[in-house]
Amino acid sequence: MILIAVIVGVCVVLLVLGFLIPRLSRRPQRGVDRALGAGARTGARAPGRLGRWLSRPFSMSERAADKSASAGRRSRRTLPI
Repeated sequence: MILIAVIVGVCVVLLVLGFLIPRLSRRPQRGVDRALGAGARTGARAPGRLGRWLSRPFSMSERAADKSASAGRRSRRTLPI
């Protein structure tokens, strides 16, 4: 439960950063990707299906964080400013 709240918070922060400062949002996005990728790699070391099941939440969270950061940058691009 707490992990879900943390991932949602990270996604919101990346969305806001992508909207307010698009260029500078890449570095926090890479940091989140690095942390979640390490979790996915560690989970994938388990044998067989268990490895896929343990790595999946981390890879899905990484995908969600990437989508929210890119959505912030994309919405900033469409502004008439």
